[in-house]
Amino acid sequence: MSQTFRVPLRLTPQPEGGFTVTSPAIPEVVTEGDSVYQVLHNLQDAVEAVVELYGDLQRPLPPAL
Repeated sequence: MSQTFRVPLRLTPQPEGGFTVTSPAIPEVVTEGDSVYQVLHNLQDAVEAVVELYGDLQRPLPPAL
């Protein structure tokens, strides 16, 4: 079963190039990429990994999702 989440994001350009993305709702989500396209692609993997981690730890997902 597939789930859809709304995750607030903070996209920060880096001085050396590329971007870092974090989420105030899920502090464990951190990823980066050379372009907005790449960082959004990486973000999907990062969110899936964190959702799996929460499940493994039997922690509820943050209510902000």
